[in-house]
Amino acid sequence: MHAVDYAAQPTPRALFAPGAEQRWVRQYLPLVKRIVSQLSLQASQAMDREDMEQIGLMGLLECLRRYGEPDEQFGRFAALRIRGAILDELRRLDWRPRQVRQQVHKVRDAIRALARRLGRVPSEEEILAHTGLAAQDYQDYLCADASEAIESLDELLQNGHDQATAGFEDRVHKERLLAQALSVLNEREQLILTLYYQHELSLKEIALVLDLTDARVCQLSKQALAKACRFLTDKS
Repeated sequence: MHAVDYAAQPTPRALFAPGAEQRWVRQYLPLVKRIVSQLSLQASQAMDREDMEQIGLMGLLECLRRYGEPDEQFGRFAALRIRGAILDELRRLDWRPRQVRQQVHKVRDAIRALARRLGRVPSEEEILAHTGLAAQDYQDYLCADASEAIESLDELLQNGHDQATAGFEDRVHKERLLAQALSVLNEREQLILTLYYQHELSLKEIALVLDLTDARVCQLSKQALAKACRFLTDKS
């Protein structure tokens, strides 16, 4: 992709003095790069880093033109919109092939059936025996399942924060909802989602920080994301 052509982008309304918009873009460029670094570990086979950065920059530019002069709330709003712009493009590219999605759903259904039969949460050994999966395949499933949950929460957060023109009170309300969603989680779940959404760490990086396996972090993140999604859905 070529460099962003600021003059060629549609402007809903004039917000900035000449040159100010480009200065804000440069100031928030590190935010774009952090989010791209986080997502590139999950989607590097579907889109290269340079293209992801260009899409992230377009998302940032749209944020600035909708939001107006950045304030202390802007970074959170922009991060969600930048992530949303990149994830929208990844979904358009069908970055997880249909076969992979179908396999995830098949394994998920098998695990649910086993849990109903046992009347409890099955152990990893029981899941491997029931599904016939190898240990590495099961870990791959856990991470793919967590990625689907991340997409679901990202969509809820993006939709909830996308009305930037609705005013400051609306943005504060959405931030309060997000804080409430985190409050329904336990301490470790809160930490994982905080590291992911506010510090832009990947799941692999979170595993290193918390000294856990990738599979365990995927399990915990899926659990936390499911709770947060239920809360936001019930609130909508």
